[in-house]
Amino acid sequence: MTHVVRVEFAGPARAQYYTTGETRVRLGDMVVVETEWGVGMGRVATALPAATIERMKPPLHPILRKATPTDLSRRATLTQRERDARAFCRERIQARSLPMKLTEVRIGLDSSKAMFYFTAEGRVDFRDLVKDLVQHLRTRVELRQIGVRDEAKVLGCAGACGRPVCCHAFLAAFTPVSIRMAKDQNLALNPGKLSGICGRLKCCLAYEHCLYAD
Repeated sequence: MTHVVRVEFAGPARAQYYTTGETRVRLGDMVVVETEWGVGMGRVATALPAATIERMKPPLHPILRKATPTDLSRRATLTQRERDARAFCRERIQARSLPMKLTEVRIGLDSSKAMFYFTAEGRVDFRDLVKDLVQHLRTRVELRQIGVRDEAKVLGCAGACGRPVCCHAFLAAFTPVSIRMAKDQNLALNPGKLSGICGRLKCCLAYEHCLYAD
């Protein structure tokens, strides 16, 4: 029977949903799947019933296969290659005086693509940087600008509560948060206390808002 599973990837909290298709998997299994940075490998974290497929946003890609010892060895090698690519990219950003901050590097399991995530206050002309990276890595390179909330999700940190920030620990997607939620909960409208490490309103303001609104 086909199920939907949540696959988590090593490093920063990043998860996607896939159908099992003809592949039989259990919680904790390492699997090979298609990702935005090419072929990736992750761990099956949660299994959902088949009826869930109708409520998920299409398309849901199937799991390609369970990870083999060769895949595991290849992933370990690519982890070091990602570290080297991150160091090289930061050096070229500084050398070219580009107003951007590198956040994360992902290289596909088949090395056919490398994805570089960065933050910046505005648009950045990174065409020369892409040429540097392609020449260094000898593979297809894509740079993608992300927001400050996504940066916090990638980097992670301890929140004011003392626990890891929710976006890094378990949140699969961001939900809208407004100052109205703080007012409904009779919280002091202190930006320093209502904002997370990303500088935006804390995601946890939405957790109990329905109760206070009622």
